[in-house]
Amino acid sequence: MPHRSVLPHFPAARKSNPETEPAVPAETPLTAVVVGGGISGLIAARDLASSGLSVTLFEAGPELGGCVGTHQVAGLTLDSGAESFATRSRAVPDLVGELGLEDAVVQPNRSGAWLQLAGDDVAAAAQRMPQSGLLGIPADPRAPEIVQAIGRTGSARAALDKVLPVGGLARRETASLGEVVRARMGDAVLRRLVAPVVGGVYSSDPDALDVDSVAPGLRAALAHHGSLAAAVASMRAAAPAGSAVGGLVGGMGTLTRALEKDLLALGASLHTATPVQSVERSGSGWLVSASALTVSSEGAAPAQETVSADVLVIATDGPAAVDLLAGSVPGLAAARPGAGPGVALVTLVVDQPDLDAHPRGTGVLVAADVDAVDAKALTHATAKWQWLADSTGPGTHVLRLSYGRALSAEDSAAAPRTSPVDREDDDLFAQALADASVLLQVPLGVDDVVGWDVVRWVGALPSAAVGHRDRVASVRSAVDEVPGLEMVGAWLAGTGLAAVTADTRARIAGLLEQLDRL
Repeated sequence: MPHRSVLPHFPAARKSNPETEPAVPAETPLTAVVVGGGISGLIAARDLASSGLSVTLFEAGPELGGCVGTHQVAGLTLDSGAESFATRSRAVPDLVGELGLEDAVVQPNRSGAWLQLAGDDVAAAAQRMPQSGLLGIPADPRAPEIVQAIGRTGSARAALDKVLPVGGLARRETASLGEVVRARMGDAVLRRLVAPVVGGVYSSDPDALDVDSVAPGLRAALAHHGSLAAAVASMRAAAPAGSAVGGLVGGMGTLTRALEKDLLALGASLHTATPVQSVERSGSGWLVSASALTVSSEGAAPAQETVSADVLVIATDGPAAVDLLAGSVPGLAAARPGAGPGVALVTLVVDQPDLDAHPRGTGVLVAADVDAVDAKALTHATAKWQWLADSTGPGTHVLRLSYGRALSAEDSAAAPRTSPVDREDDDLFAQALADASVLLQVPLGVDDVVGWDVVRWVGALPSAAVGHRDRVASVRSAVDEVPGLEMVGAWLAGTGLAAVTADTRARIAGLLEQLDRL
């Protein structure tokens, strides 16, 4: 396997003269094993391999990329998970540039998304999503679009935020997003603006989300500026100009394929359908046991493989990561998170020219109290991304509906619901057709469908519950005590490709610095 012979961080040996000095054996590279081939695992493996380590990556599933993957629907290659990235950070653009994909970066259609609120007249209860907020929190509660969404009474209550004392809300050890918004701006802002947004992003209730995890710096800005609206305005003003998100021509799966190609060029060994069974400390390094199916004339049989490594990076979901390392890292078991919410994505490719007018912009976020719709969000992908519209042509449209939101404790007790990941495909397909017809106000029938698919993600969204920040700090403290070990992933970094990319690269950079000091 080709690899670089030394870490560039280490002093290079003086080049020998073969005529006057005996040959010096080439320095053996340090070895690294990465467990998990999702986007954080691929980024970690690439940064390690780029620094001269001999890298082996094990992925339990059949494909690399995790939530940044693709699937085929009606002959189109479409994103099966993430379909954009935040641009208010340089993390993803820098990585994209390193991979030579800068020319593939595109911006979404500027028409923006809509918000579906509850009301007797579904069409009348839909409006364009206000653009001047943060997680649905308005920077100006008196703006006309905010008044339209929450009413004059709700707007008047929200405007009190400007004069209410901050009190201890900004100084408390922990607080939920729901607590902060309700105290500052009232229930209407929380229920009709914030809840639909965080439901779409986190599949969770605002009262269950740690405000410091989902909106870092918001409470500090609240304390500094004296109001939540001013805090939001200041954070938006500090963000880079331009669209808040970007994408790639061909979809975000392009990023996964580029990472895989780069890793192979760097000599990394990539194994899919190879779950890791155990890891254990061995001297100053690690022993990693994985299993894969080998096929022979006698059939398929599991084959066990044990690999030794100087460096170990765990890039799985939280429960799996803790289970693998609990025996090697003291105190880690106590920080084991629960499984995140299950999400089902239903993709429809439809032939319906009436959708050429993009009746709801790039998509719709749905408030939880909209009885006529089960979906929490709809993305009109061909309205959002011009490259995709160009590939389908007029009249053919790609719609993606998302199902699965974590209910509040009160709702769960009163009306427990079946998780979307437990619903049959045909049931979700029928539901998606009905929901898309309501949300887009264009009737869609089975005969309009060119192709469809259901993708389920179980535990793919990280827990951001109150107290999660302390759990992350506890995990990282325990991991930092063990040389040659790192743990990365969305459950530690937070939701979104930008957060995962920035965190993973920072943690691997720290790990490489640690190796350099040895």
